[in-house]
Amino acid sequence: MSQIMSQQIIYRILDANLDRAREAMRTIEEWCRFGLEDRHLCDRCKQLRQELAQWHKEKFRRARNTPDDPATELSHANEISRADVQAVLRANMGRLQEALRVLEEYGKVIDPVMGAAMKQMRYQVYTLESHLLTHEITNIGQVRRQKLQAARLYLVTMPVDNIVSVVESALQGGVQIVQHRQKDGEDTVRFAIAQQLCDLCHRYDALFLVNDRVDIAIAVGADGVHVGQTDLPVSAVRQILNATLNMSGADASQYIIGQSTTSPQELDIALHNQVDYVGVGPVHATPTKPNKAASGYEYVNYANEHLDIPWFAIGGLDENNLSEAIAAGAKGVAVVRALMRAEHPDRVARQMRSLYLS
Repeated sequence: MSQIMSQQIIYRILDANLDRAREAMRTIEEWCRFGLEDRHLCDRCKQLRQELAQWHKEKFRRARNTPDDPATELSHANEISRADVQAVLRANMGRLQEALRVLEEYGKVIDPVMGAAMKQMRYQVYTLESHLLTHEITNIGQVRRQKLQAARLYLVTMPVDNIVSVVESALQGGVQIVQHRQKDGEDTVRFAIAQQLCDLCHRYDALFLVNDRVDIAIAVGADGVHVGQTDLPVSAVRQILNATLNMSGADASQYIIGQSTTSPQELDIALHNQVDYVGVGPVHATPTKPNKAASGYEYVNYANEHLDIPWFAIGGLDENNLSEAIAAGAKGVAVVRALMRAEHPDRVARQMRSLYLS
């Protein structure tokens, strides 16, 4: 068999399985949209489907030969009917995963980058399936809080020229929560960046929060809001969430709310506010909080002894001193410059995550 003929056969395989994967993905997406009315899951499905479409090259389509395909009229008894919606979802999840595996293996022959992309997507689909086919999916707030409880590495953004690529690299390295913090600039720019980051985080199954701006958080479909001691009161955040979300049948309890604290007194206030998590710091002096004295590890020790909710040590922490924070009791860490200014954020994030596994 000539190399050209072999290549055309692979193109046909890729074309058929891209069609199969996109059809299955759309079937799943429609239930997330109309059945669950879950924007978060719907957005994730749409992102995956659009990524598949980008890989569906014209040269693959031109290789299609439906009249001579011996499998077009083959069917199985199980495909004739479905017992219920869960059966539809399971069948299409299986179809999607099988197609992605085929795309991964044959994609390696044509383009190793395509093979790697299909592998990454397959892992994302496994996570999507686990959420979709369990009772957890009936309560998006519960899903979000389970992710929050499991998180160890939290990225707070700062303005940089290539913010989207930096955040994606950090996500690839293992960041589990991203908070978009941008105090200055035009709202149109803030919104556009927040939307890109939100979509990106959900593609990597990470939580996305917005600092202070409840309106932007709701508009882009974020998982929650983070406020400082001088930002909107937590009670006001909940009022805005409820007032805006009631029309869609959602409520503020579905959203994560976090608050910064720098002392036991501020911590008491945050706990009284019944926030979902707190930031504890700054552990070291940092230009992010120029007017706050470093609290050192004394406050980290205090938080470790008194907190039952998730909390993240923050302030001048990086891959070189994180082990000290962990030794002081920090079960999670929030970082800014250590990742946003890193030459290779993925490598730094991976190194920091590994310290929690050692």
